Amino acid sequence: MTGAEAILKVLEEEGVEVIFGYPGGAVLPIYDALFKNNSIRHILVRHEQAAVHAAEGYARSTGKTGVVLVTSGPGATNAVTGLTDALMDSIPVICLTGQVPTHLIGNDAFQEADTTGITRPCTKHNYLVKTVEALVPTVREAFHVAAKGRPGPVVIDLPKDIQLAETVFPDRVAGVTERRYQPKVEPERALIRQAAEMLASAKQPVIYGGGGIINSGPAASDALRELVALTGFPTTLTLMGLGALPATDKHFLGMLGMHGTYEANLTMYHCDVMLNLGARFDDRVTGRTSDFSPNSKRIHVDIDPSSINKNITVDLPIIADAGRAITMLVEELKSMGFKPDKSALDKWWGAIDNWKKVNCLSFDQTGEVIKPQHAIHRLWEMTRDQKVYVTTEVGQHQMWAAQYFGFDEPNRWMTSGGLGTMGYGLPAAMGVQVGNPDGLVIDIAGEASFMMNMQEMSTLAQ
Repeated sequence: MTGAEAILKVLEEEGVEVIFGYPGGAVLPIYDALFKNNSIRHILVRHEQAAVHAAEGYARSTGKTGVVLVTSGPGATNAVTGLTDALMDSIPVICLTGQVPTHLIGNDAFQEADTTGITRPCTKHNYLVKTVEALVPTVREAFHVAAKGRPGPVVIDLPKDIQLAETVFPDRVAGVTERRYQPKVEPERALIRQAAEMLASAKQPVIYGGGGIINSGPAASDALRELVALTGFPTTLTLMGLGALPATDKHFLGMLGMHGTYEANLTMYHCDVMLNLGARFDDRVTGRTSDFSPNSKRIHVDIDPSSINKNITVDLPIIADAGRAITMLVEELKSMGFKPDKSALDKWWGAIDNWKKVNCLSFDQTGEVIKPQHAIHRLWEMTRDQKVYVTTEVGQHQMWAAQYFGFDEPNRWMTSGGLGTMGYGLPAAMGVQVGNPDGLVIDIAGEASFMMNMQEMSTLAQ
């Protein structure tokens, strides 16, 4: 078989069902092979940026790895915004990029670009495949790297001659791929025990969850619900963590940070023990770091070691998958016979309830003009009994959606958090719909963001 045919076979091996792409000369061998392939669906987008955003929406809503196929040069550079977005928000995406033939690399050939150099800062890892023998092992490793540890985008740059070369499809050797990249996911039992002891002694605790819970999988959100029910602790979530705890849960304080609720922010400021689960203390949450939760003992669970003590110094760092850490923490609390300090917790909730009286998200719907807040809240009320997925563009409408549309399940909220990419929502909604054909997918958009990738209306129509 050719290298191009081998690529499709290994994609099938990895469970790929759909590719979002745009053809060009440097990937024509793959498209020729794809034309004969009956198991992988191809979605022809109208811009490479949209291909990556669609793959992001697909990945975040299904828990699978999204796959993108673009040509060399401008095809690859057009994908950079999407790749950076996926890196910032920890979305597993494989981006296959065409490249000029090996002997022309470095000669300023037609549609040549230093794709690996350009994408090094905006990917979790990237590869330039130099031999056809390395092709299949590289793709296998790329899927492992993209999905394990802190997820992220991986680029595989494919010279055209490698795609055309003849090869023999190699068998998978168990453990070979995994040995090269082994992120730590299991927390140390002693640290979990220490965290449990800190929580047990807390008088004014708060649980602070982020996108790491969503990325861990639905079981992590189930474990968080169990932890919150067991402890009775007030809980807040970041923009990327919405849905990890139901918006209707009585312990949920709303979103944290500059667009968060009054009660969530004051709870964080006055708490004595903070449990951070899969959030990275980004600037939109902390504000001035010297004033962020100044009197608390801080426990930080994160799968990415580089996030620990990066923005906020913590007292107990735990490098682990958020889901595993929460599960073990629940087990530890139960084994030690944990009972919350009812008197202290009642007093703490009393203070929080007073802050809630400010009713910071209230608005006055008067006059003939429908306020966006009212429209979004009514949209939520009218669709609560349906299988709803929401994407957004970026801007004030994004924050209104986060504030007024309640999410009771994980993987139902797709937005551009870290990079803040206008034009994300429409193509992301496309990817969500492909991955969830029976779902109701809503893109809450502002008119300026919509125009960034409005060409994808043509893709949707097709």
